[in-house]
Amino acid sequence: MAAIRTRYAPSPTGSMHVGNLRTALYEYLIAKSQNGSFILRVEDTDQNRLVEGAIELVYDSLRMAGLRHDEGPDIGGPYGPYIQSERKGAYMEHAKVLIDRGAAYYCFCSKERLAALRLENESAGKTNMYDRHCLSLSQDEVHGKLSGGAEFVVRQKMPTSGKTVFTDAVYGEIEFDNSELEDQILVKSDGLPTYNFANVVDDHLMAITHVIRGSEYLSSTPKYNLLYESFGWDVPVYVHLPQIVKEGGRKLSKREGDPSFFDLLEMGFLPEAVINFIAMLGWSPPDNREFFTLDELAGVFSVGGISKSPSYMDMAKLRYFNAEYIRRKSPEEFHALALPYIKQAVSDPRMDTRMIAQTLSKRTEVLGDIPGMIGFLEAVPEFSAELYTHKKMKTDAASAKIALAATAPILRELPRWDADSIHAALNELASANGMKSGQILWPLRVALSGLPVTPGGAVEILEILGREESLRRLEAAIGLL
Repeated sequence: MAAIRTRYAPSPTGSMHVGNLRTALYEYLIAKSQNGSFILRVEDTDQNRLVEGAIELVYDSLRMAGLRHDEGPDIGGPYGPYIQSERKGAYMEHAKVLIDRGAAYYCFCSKERLAALRLENESAGKTNMYDRHCLSLSQDEVHGKLSGGAEFVVRQKMPTSGKTVFTDAVYGEIEFDNSELEDQILVKSDGLPTYNFANVVDDHLMAITHVIRGSEYLSSTPKYNLLYESFGWDVPVYVHLPQIVKEGGRKLSKREGDPSFFDLLEMGFLPEAVINFIAMLGWSPPDNREFFTLDELAGVFSVGGISKSPSYMDMAKLRYFNAEYIRRKSPEEFHALALPYIKQAVSDPRMDTRMIAQTLSKRTEVLGDIPGMIGFLEAVPEFSAELYTHKKMKTDAASAKIALAATAPILRELPRWDADSIHAALNELASANGMKSGQILWPLRVALSGLPVTPGGAVEILEILGREESLRRLEAAIGLL
């Protein structure tokens, strides 16, 4: 059996969206699970859609995702070049082979004629398909037009009867009526191949054994197979992946604000969490396990675990995955990750960022949430005295004023300012006054933060703010009450 070779073949048109990332991930896992090779090929034949710097984005995305390719434009390999525009000559050569075999033909139809044909089909309520006008041209007519420099495209000659049947590793046996297949363009007027034709030629020349792509390409597969048949080439193994949808069953769309891979990273999701989550969008492991490293995924991944049903992009589930990966970080690792976000909210150099990170580590789901969670450390927002009311703690504004007034001198005279000392002093104060500790701590938390929910309790906030700032806030709160 030939060594497994898969390829990720993006168009350099912008950031990698979630669907593309999953395709690349599954291609990587299928290859690595069988000791095969994962190839990167850049498909830049649609020159009108190219985005400057997008190839570098492809490299950065794969690197951030941990998907190390074995061959590609940046590292070379035995099947290069790995950028389609640099392989231009090969496509026309192969198109001429098909023309000679009667499987393709030159088409000289103008844009105006094609536009008129489209209108005619629409008016008649027909599916717009090319009418094979140029298929009837004689050899002399074709030669004359070519000699005269007429602009042309090359079209694939489709069978008009029968069926094309193929087997997909996920969806099983699928058949299409050949009468529904249009004579698709293989080579455009600029000499560059169309996406479908370049895929077939390059996949064969690069010895690709498995083609993994979204299920939306199922309807194009008969055209691919007819090309393989016309060339006399072996057909690769097809693995079509279920769609990824959002609420309402709609496809993800960048135009509708759905995040790309880099968008998720900028929001504060960890790349390893995103990869783990996306691996589960359409694939089920052999047991009920949820969390895998990339190497662990490669060890257990199989095509048999891929579902036919669409997968739901559940952002709440992604947050759950991300929170778990954050909790697995060491204090040093989490501090390094959280520091840029902490600095967005806290400018006072006297505040200990490691102490803040320690408070956040078990309470953070997404790093991008951090500035909003700790903004109160910089300044207390305006808040209503109603916030002191807590039914479970049996507190209100009146009891809060008493509790805060009793707390201030205790904190002012505290010999040591650390969590243990603060906690012991406040517990002792509550006990001495016949109160529950919450009746002291809840008003303190509100006075110090102006919020009903904070990443840490009153003791942690006091330690982070320090004695001077804590007493200043405490006295301001008493004054307001």
